[in-house]
Amino acid sequence: MTLPERTEHLVLPGVLTAGQATETVAALLAVQCDNGALPWFRGHHLDPWDHTEAAMALDAAGEHDAAERAYEWLARNQNGDGSWYAAYHDGDPQQPTDRGLETNFCAYVAVGVWHHYLATGDDAFVDRMWPTVFAAVEFVLRFQQPGGQIGWKQEADGTPVTDALLTGSSSIHQALRCALAIAERREEPQPDWELATGALAHAIRSHPERFLDKSHYSMDWYYPVLGGALDGPAATKRIEEGWDRFVVPDLGVRCVLPNPWVTGGESCELALALWVMGESDRALEVLQSIQHLRAEDGLYWTGYVFEGNRAFWPEERTAWTAGSLLLAVAALGGDEATTAVFSGERLPKGLEPDCCG
Repeated sequence: MTLPERTEHLVLPGVLTAGQATETVAALLAVQCDNGALPWFRGHHLDPWDHTEAAMALDAAGEHDAAERAYEWLARNQNGDGSWYAAYHDGDPQQPTDRGLETNFCAYVAVGVWHHYLATGDDAFVDRMWPTVFAAVEFVLRFQQPGGQIGWKQEADGTPVTDALLTGSSSIHQALRCALAIAERREEPQPDWELATGALAHAIRSHPERFLDKSHYSMDWYYPVLGGALDGPAATKRIEEGWDRFVVPDLGVRCVLPNPWVTGGESCELALALWVMGESDRALEVLQSIQHLRAEDGLYWTGYVFEGNRAFWPEERTAWTAGSLLLAVAALGGDEATTAVFSGERLPKGLEPDCCG
């Protein structure tokens, strides 16, 4: 298929025309390095989470070969303990710029691998990536605390950080469910992962005190919903409680309070969370509200300061911002792989502890 044919399902009124979708996908492909890496933008750093998000967007756009090369980059450059460094200069595995090991960065490969499998049906790919996913999950679960939450990183000197972030743990919750789906596909049950997933979900739903207080960040507001730990009335209640604090009408979603700064990535992720809740109309409105961030090259500015100088800031157009937009549009457009990964309807849930402690 030609690029325009691959992006036909990414057309969304007020968000992307067919031509704009083609431009955005082409721009995302242009960011990818020859080794498969997807840095924030050429010359900047790569982090494993955003690299995976951009790869998922390529799969949503039908660019399966490019997405597979991104996952091959992860497989080739995984550390011996199952981790990846937090940042690499321009996707060069020989130039890590942050040797910390962030647990949610490492876990997210499972989401990407499952998404790629659902998009392609490629069993051989799953078999090749299984050792990578297995090692990553085992690394991450070393940081699970007795209360179910996941410590957020290992410092560059090897010191583990036991404090947990609600956003990171919520992302890990989605990743663990995808890892369990991969294990089921391979008929290799992982009962320890099931228990870990259930304990993590319980902590997210019932024990906010087990996480660092980052409630002024919008990600902490919507990520328990996006990561699948909160659903139904509890999800609706959470989103409604934070709506007026974080959503700026016609501009998007604040990244952090009280700063007058809306960001494309957070806006697109909120749209995805709204779609998960069945609120597609409101999700569409959020996506339409950030079209002022679209640049002439088809990428999107990271954010916009809406008071004072009123300017795009920082002056960068990131692959992950474009990627999050493409994934949100793909979900609203009914792309099967994307809807399956984010709705969670067919993902294993793990085994939640019987007790309420």
